[in-house]
Amino acid sequence: MSGTTNPNGWQVAGIPVLVKRSDRRRTVALQVRPGQVTLYAPARVPDTKLLEILNVRRDWVAGHLAQYARTVPPTPPAPGDGQPLPFLGDTLTLCLSEDVARPERRGNTLHLPAAHADAALEAWTRHAAHEPYRALVAGYATRLGAQNRLRRVLVAGAKGRWGSCTASGDIRLHWRLTRAPLPVLHYVALHEAAHLLELNHSPRYWAHVARVMPGWPAHRAWLRTHGHTL
Repeated sequence: MSGTTNPNGWQVAGIPVLVKRSDRRRTVALQVRPGQVTLYAPARVPDTKLLEILNVRRDWVAGHLAQYARTVPPTPPAPGDGQPLPFLGDTLTLCLSEDVARPERRGNTLHLPAAHADAALEAWTRHAAHEPYRALVAGYATRLGAQNRLRRVLVAGAKGRWGSCTASGDIRLHWRLTRAPLPVLHYVALHEAAHLLELNHSPRYWAHVARVMPGWPAHRAWLRTHGHTL
C-alpha cells in the first residue's frame, strides 16, 4: 500500500502535514520545504506512532518553516508584459515597452522600460512604498504609545528579513511586502512598531501586538506559508 494523505488534519505552524506511506520504506522521515511538511512512513506504522514522532520533532519542523518564511527569494520571476501585480491592495497591470525611459503609473497600468524592467520595477516599488509604509508604521506606533520612539521608516531589500527595528528607532519594511495582502503588511508594520517598546519576543511584547491586532496569528501563518511567493 502506498499513497499521500492527511487523514487526521495534522499541522505544524498552520502548515498541513502530508503523510506518504509506502510498502518499500523501512524508516520514518520528515521533510520540510517552504510551506510544505511531508512525513514519509512504512505502510504498517500506526498513526499513533507517527503522531508521536511528529510531536517530538514539532519544534524542529516549526523552526525550519520559520526560516524558510523569513528568507526572501533572491531571484524572483522577471516581470512580463500584461502581468498582474498586487500593490498595496490594488492590482496593477505591467506594460513593458521599448519607448518608456522610466517607470510610470497611469491609473492601474504600470509602464516599465522593457530593457531593464526588473530593476525598474524594484526602484519604482521602493519609491512608491515609502510614504504608505511611513504612515502605516507611524499609525501603529501612535496606537502603541510609542510614537516618540520612532525615528525613521525605511524601505528595505535585505535578504532573509521582512522587517526590522533598531534600538535607535529606525524601522525597515521589505519592498516586496507591497505584494502581500494588506492585513499581512499591517501585521508586519505592527510587529516592528511593537519592537519600539520591546526589542524582543517576550510575552509582554506579544501582549502589545495582541492588544492592537488580536488576529495576528493568522497573518503570521499566511506569511510563513506564502511569503516565499512574494
